[in-house]
Amino acid sequence: MSSTAQWTKSDLAAPPIVQTLQQRSLIVGAVFAVLSLIGAFLNPEEFFRAYLLAYMDWLGIALGAMALLMLTHMTGGTWAQAVRRIFEAASRTFPLMAVLFIPLPFGIKRLYIWAQPAEVAKNKHLQEITRSYLNTGGFITRAVIYFAIWLTLAYFLNRWSAEQDSPSAPKSNLRFRIVSGPGMVLYAFTITFASIDWVMSLDPSWISTIYGLLFLAGQLLSALAFVIVVAGIIVKYRPASEYIKPDYIHDYGKLLLTLVMVWAYFAYSQWLIIWAGNLPEEISWYLKRLHGGWQYFGLLLALFYFAFPFLFLLSRSFKRRIHTLVWLAAWLLFMRFVDLYWLIEPNFYKSVHIGWLHIVLSLAVGGLWLAMFSRNLRDRPLLPLYDINTRAVLEPAHHG
Repeated sequence: MSSTAQWTKSDLAAPPIVQTLQQRSLIVGAVFAVLSLIGAFLNPEEFFRAYLLAYMDWLGIALGAMALLMLTHMTGGTWAQAVRRIFEAASRTFPLMAVLFIPLPFGIKRLYIWAQPAEVAKNKHLQEITRSYLNTGGFITRAVIYFAIWLTLAYFLNRWSAEQDSPSAPKSNLRFRIVSGPGMVLYAFTITFASIDWVMSLDPSWISTIYGLLFLAGQLLSALAFVIVVAGIIVKYRPASEYIKPDYIHDYGKLLLTLVMVWAYFAYSQWLIIWAGNLPEEISWYLKRLHGGWQYFGLLLALFYFAFPFLFLLSRSFKRRIHTLVWLAAWLLFMRFVDLYWLIEPNFYKSVHIGWLHIVLSLAVGGLWLAMFSRNLRDRPLLPLYDINTRAVLEPAHHG
């Protein structure tokens, strides 16, 4: 086609495979949600522990996708434009994640020692932090603030993007950049405090100043891996097969390599700082994870979440082959789950424990999330029709 004006919404609609994914994900989510409710009655303590793990895993993809969406608006480039609508579809799952957050406050006393009056009464440190920060009211209030910020950012970024499917769309993308710059700063601050509230406070005797950055890097990595998997699925069909080029795949591979190294840098920095300090109140966190079989999970992360992906992604030819990159991205999504498991579960169990609810709840939350994501992806064309950068994606021959 000689002009983007000849492309219509139907030409750029998501392929039927996305509808199939939506239907199957909804069935999986519904079936495993029923099993999860049964587990909640049979073993409520393990239910809330597994629920926190599953929730943080899938929320991380949504948050990371929104952060990468804002990054694409700040940097531009056709590589970003080609998958922008995938980022947007993931960021529009925040209403679902806000609803799915509701069970966590009901399990607050089963998850957090600072919410247990008997434990607080015999610990002066807990008494101090519950008065100043960690308390049920503050926990819920801050969560409302986090979601208000995330929902607001996602709302404007997606609303303005929807307007670009109309011929009357503004010719400038300045407003996206005006929101994305401060939005990335807000994301960094909110995920830092959210990771402290929801995960680090599982052990209120321990602190880490780099903990929030560790979560930030993990979320960006899992979001990009997810987008690569989705791109690998839809690139087999029109219209994605016409505009997702090997050069774009190569760019996604390079960014994936960067994020793998960033995550490893933060993880190693945290360990190095705590090891060098050698303070009893800090090393206790790692001591839990170096015994009872947890040490093997740490080794697994070092090898298969960093070392081997790093080596594979050094290869230019590997990064340009979508089918190999998709398999690696899928593996990194699994390893992100392992990473969160290693961060969360040793707070509850002295030795490795994998219960059936860990699997069931991850499939329940993931099924519902994927169903909403797929619906979102189907709602709009895969490219914003009248965005100033879309022509460069659809007609690269006309752009240097």
